[in-house]
Amino acid sequence: MTTPVPSLRPGDQLASTVCTARVVVIRVPQGWRPVIECGGSLMVTGKPGGPPSPGGTDAATLIGKRYTDATGSVELLCTSSGVGVLSCDGEPMMIKAAKPLPASD
Repeated sequence: MTTPVPSLRPGDQLASTVCTARVVVIRVPQGWRPVIECGGSLMVTGKPGGPPSPGGTDAATLIGKRYTDATGSVELLCTSSGVGVLSCDGEPMMIKAAKPLPASD
């Protein structure tokens, strides 16, 4: 069973309804209810309901990558790749850049 997500908290798991993309919420401001979509459709809690992703490198959402909105307020971790593009409040999410390691001189 799947249900729309009324509010997000860190640790919530979301699934796309149009592909096999799945994410875990890492960060979201308290009291803010962002609309998280994948492939233009609202993501839901529960098992994914979309068709399987075709094999190959055409996945738009990549497993193991962290995605963030333009302000850096919302952060998601992809746990299953999919062909849909993640968006937050209608704006595409970007892959979060890795932090540089400190120098070890």
